[in-house]
Amino acid sequence: MKRKLAASELIFKILSYLFLGIFALLCLYPFVFTLSSSISSSEAVDSNQVILLPKQIQFDAFKAMFTDNAFWNSYANTLFLTVYGTIWAVGVSILGGYALSKKRLLFRKGFNFFLVFTMWFSAGIVPQYLNYLATRDVFNAVGIMDDKWLIVIAMGMAAMNIILLRNAFEGVPSEIEEAAIVDGATEMQVLSKVYIPMARSTIATVTLFFAISRWNGYFWARQMTQNVNEWPLQVFIRTTLENYTNGDYITGWYNIPEHTYSPNSAIYALIICAVIPILIIYPFIQKYFAKGVNMGGVKE
Repeated sequence: MKRKLAASELIFKILSYLFLGIFALLCLYPFVFTLSSSISSSEAVDSNQVILLPKQIQFDAFKAMFTDNAFWNSYANTLFLTVYGTIWAVGVSILGGYALSKKRLLFRKGFNFFLVFTMWFSAGIVPQYLNYLATRDVFNAVGIMDDKWLIVIAMGMAAMNIILLRNAFEGVPSEIEEAAIVDGATEMQVLSKVYIPMARSTIATVTLFFAISRWNGYFWARQMTQNVNEWPLQVFIRTTLENYTNGDYITGWYNIPEHTYSPNSAIYALIICAVIPILIIYPFIQKYFAKGVNMGGVKE
């Protein structure tokens, strides 16, 4: 039987849905405005006629961007950092979380303390930068001159994600592991056949965290990348925006003689291309969020 809602509860639900609806629209508006501005004419954008829907639709800004080799090169660099950086970071987090979840690990409490300690106190940007420089020297010594690998390796650990996976692995019943060992499973087989499948929600959540971090990474990618051809997309967007702001909008790729689009539209087109991949991937992994965070964030 359906329970009859009290007046106060009904009012609360109406106000909650109304508030959430308004908040969702406020979050959606910047994306809609950016998309509309990227495909509107130069006159409409420069005269601030675009408020919500596009005016005098054209796609010349996207066409000009797609013909620029630097854009595709930066996009390829971002894909490289995202794919390999996520694989490396998730692998390190799984191995670290699995080891720390075992009570038989020597100095387990000490390792857990030092891991949590890094979340409380940070050494700061300068020591971190010097550490990365030392890592680069090691890479150069062994013949690795590509700074993209430096970013992949150096940014491959996040204490919070390791703790999430550790707690998720601790939630796996020990009887299942014991049964696997009795059947002759090795340590790696126990991890790959028992723990990883049973913690796939948390692993999916951590994977998305790492992927978004690598895709949106700007600061350290800008600081550690010496070669312009190795810049990821976010650095390329920021540099393009700085050049445009500083007045270098005549010779840039985002401006051509007798253009039908505003240079602002080209900047908006860049932003849309940077956001779309995450928007495509996010809905497929969103369902794991609540379950994944609950499994890894709560310890019985």
